[in-house]
Amino acid sequence: MSLLGGRVRVLVDGAPATRPGELADALVEPLRAAGRPVVRVRADDFLRPASVRFEHGRQDPDAYLEDRLDLGALGREVLDPFVATGRYLPTLWDPVTDRATRAGYALAPEGAVLVLDGSLLLGRWLDHELAVHLTVRPATLERRTPAEDRWVLPAFARYEAEMLPAQVADVVVHADDPRHPALLMP
Repeated sequence: MSLLGGRVRVLVDGAPATRPGELADALVEPLRAAGRPVVRVRADDFLRPASVRFEHGRQDPDAYLEDRLDLGALGREVLDPFVATGRYLPTLWDPVTDRATRAGYALAPEGAVLVLDGSLLLGRWLDHELAVHLTVRPATLERRTPAEDRWVLPAFARYEAEMLPAQVADVVVHADDPRHPALLMP
């Protein structure tokens, strides 16, 4: 599918410390100004239930990588139907209440762009037309990650080594200095 016509899915991937949601939000107005309707979805609204996410403990890096996101639901309820019919589920799971959001389906017009942000999205069989990966050096990631969340760092190291997001992405943004990001088009 061309990025110029039809419905388009854009993934903005990066560790929380790289703020993928901020980049995804920043894409909305320029896309609208270019005449494209925009739908914003957050991967964090598609977490798996706590009983699955925390089956191996609340600070298990492997479970964070493998069990945190409901990738099947993202594909089945958002990405696949968005392109086919425009129908998509904006949210699925509320991690605070650990219950379904019970959100209704929405319908995007032809030509809409879905911008999905989150962590650990690439190399996971999520269909898309454009993928952006925000990356920083390991030392920068550690420095920007709050001390209480540093237990996730092995998950991001494993993600980089196994899923190769910088090679899978269409655009890589080196964001070690957020004031001067460097773009790489692999």
